[in-house]
Amino acid sequence: MLIGQYKHDLDPKKRLTLPSKWRVDLGKKVVVTNGLDSSLFVFPVKEWEKVAEKLSQSGFGNKDTRDFNRFILGNAFETDVDAAGRIVIPDTLKTFAKLGNKVVIAGMHSRVEIWDETAWNNFTTKVSGEADVLAAKLSDLGIL
Repeated sequence: MLIGQYKHDLDPKKRLTLPSKWRVDLGKKVVVTNGLDSSLFVFPVKEWEKVAEKLSQSGFGNKDTRDFNRFILGNAFETDVDAAGRIVIPDTLKTFAKLGNKVVIAGMHSRVEIWDETAWNNFTTKVSGEADVLAAKLSDLGIL
């Protein structure tokens, strides 16, 4: 299961070491793409296939659907996990997420998010102040 958060450095060759605890779940290849909130999403290939299939079945008649598919599918890169557990972050994705040298890798159960460390800290500070309101909304939906 992909949970927790880890701080890592993005090296000068744009390589990022994945946490050793996650390597079996992630596999030898992953898909990295634009995420939401200025983050990147990393999917194990099997999970990516499910996401891509759902998105591709959503049709292309609706502009919002086309735009979101372009955003996610059109910016996806399959990359190998090397023997040291590293992946390469393509320049376009590094620029999109405004990644500096310090990043946070956060597990979201079936995917991983990569954030610039400062952006992650700002996000978690903001959400911490809203946690009770968010919990109430999820409760109203029957999730909590």
